[in-house]
Amino acid sequence: MTQTPIGVAVVGAGYWGPNLVRNFQATSSFRLRWLCDLDVERAQKVLGPYSTVQVSADLDAVLADPEVQAVAIATPAGTHLPIAMKALRAGKHVLVEKPLAATFDEGLQLVEEADRRGLTLMCDHTYCYTPAVLRIRELLHAGELGELHFLDSVRINLGLVQRDIDVVWDLAPHDLSILDFVLPEGVHPISVAAHGADGIGAGRACVAYLTLELNTGAIAHIHVNWLSPVKIRTAIFGGSKKTLVWDDLNPSQRVSIYNRGVDVATSDEIGDEQRRDMLISYRSGDMVAPALNEREALRTMVEEYARAITTGEPALTDGRAGLRVLEILQAASRSLAEGGTTIKLDEGHMA
Repeated sequence: MTQTPIGVAVVGAGYWGPNLVRNFQATSSFRLRWLCDLDVERAQKVLGPYSTVQVSADLDAVLADPEVQAVAIATPAGTHLPIAMKALRAGKHVLVEKPLAATFDEGLQLVEEADRRGLTLMCDHTYCYTPAVLRIRELLHAGELGELHFLDSVRINLGLVQRDIDVVWDLAPHDLSILDFVLPEGVHPISVAAHGADGIGAGRACVAYLTLELNTGAIAHIHVNWLSPVKIRTAIFGGSKKTLVWDDLNPSQRVSIYNRGVDVATSDEIGDEQRRDMLISYRSGDMVAPALNEREALRTMVEEYARAITTGEPALTDGRAGLRVLEILQAASRSLAEGGTTIKLDEGHMA
């Protein structure tokens, strides 16, 4: 982009803030002006001794700077509503680390406020901007895999047991945001059921399985786990034409596309079981591993934030995408509490 760089402030210098700082500084579309954190010393260490970026613990002072047009928030989810709302009311575009807010209702307040003010509200669903997921989205939207029949996703590791959230709220937002991102237009979840277990007595689910039904009859299954001794990050997208396997931990072959599957011939006269069996055939074709241009997902996400601000068009992971993920998370929590009951989703929000 050739226009004047967008002045941006990052709020939060903890775990994720430094990554945002690095990518904003490396993107010509932005000029990082402030790093805001209650721990000023920590913020100064993130920037280094020779940085000209200003540091402050006073959010109001940062938002009062007319050179700041955009804000990126990397603070705990419980603080997203007050910080993002204050930024929107100050006339700033807002990027929020996942999840968009602590609850669906809080997220809805942010979406409505951004709409009223004509401002960009974007959720940093980082995984959606990896080269692999961008390719999966492209293939599904173009119909290259055919109609999606199933998604089977596994995100497990020996992870840090969180004090304030369970494994669903910690890990499943990644998979739910990816599902929302790659599904073709008109395809969306209509229900979710969740089962979980707390085998170590942590007081919250440490292992969980989510099953989502899509409006097309397809099914999505997500396994998240803090207790696995091995780390696995895989997803299988089964289509009517081809099946795609994504292995995020295999840098030499992250995506594999298999021309293998089951075909059912159509007939007006499907009779007994023997006749039905005659109409089923198995396809065993080639496997292709497309080349991907490896690039940091956060860099692509930051550029998408700039595009949304500059054009006024919604970001690929806008506030409404964040809302859809929040609705599923809340429904999954309710299902867990009720022993795995199936919870219907509001199709008006999902569509």
